[in-house]
Amino acid sequence: MHVISASNSVLVLVDYQQRLMPAIHRGEQVIAEAVRLAEAARALGLRVLGTEQNPAGLGPNVEAIRQRCERTLAKTHFDACEDGLLDAIGDVGEVVIAGCEAHVCLLQTTLGLLRAGRRIWVVGPACGSRSSVDHGLAMGRLQGAGAVVVSPEMVAFEWLQDCQHAAFKPVLQMFKPRID
Repeated sequence: MHVISASNSVLVLVDYQQRLMPAIHRGEQVIAEAVRLAEAARALGLRVLGTEQNPAGLGPNVEAIRQRCERTLAKTHFDACEDGLLDAIGDVGEVVIAGCEAHVCLLQTTLGLLRAGRRIWVVGPACGSRSSVDHGLAMGRLQGAGAVVVSPEMVAFEWLQDCQHAAFKPVLQMFKPRID
């Protein structure tokens, strides 16, 4: 099996919007997991991109997500690839992705990335839907389509690969307190 490569991956955070998050099942935990993931990516020098679905209607992403993204793409399609995500990603071959709603925009964006030939890791605990049933169905469908569902900690330690990595101790501290 393939290990996630920090040198060939980007993190994409899909639609953690202020008006949407109060309706998301376990929304605060979903945001906390996404923030830890983004912090780990930044500590390792990885690019973090965000998307916002129809921000005129749903508002911007929550500030904790927005401030950790180097760029946030506004979109109207549920699949962010249709609104320029592939151009923003560039030639990076691996995408670690998380977002809301798991069964709509996260699902369709991930399917678009898979069609474009990218290797995809979906960070399940950092994804949310209004319904836990929809979240579970989305994760199952994405696995069936070829994405690998992972946890934030799995991603961070695969990016690190070695306890002698310069960012090991700061990243380790991010994952010592459990959010469960």
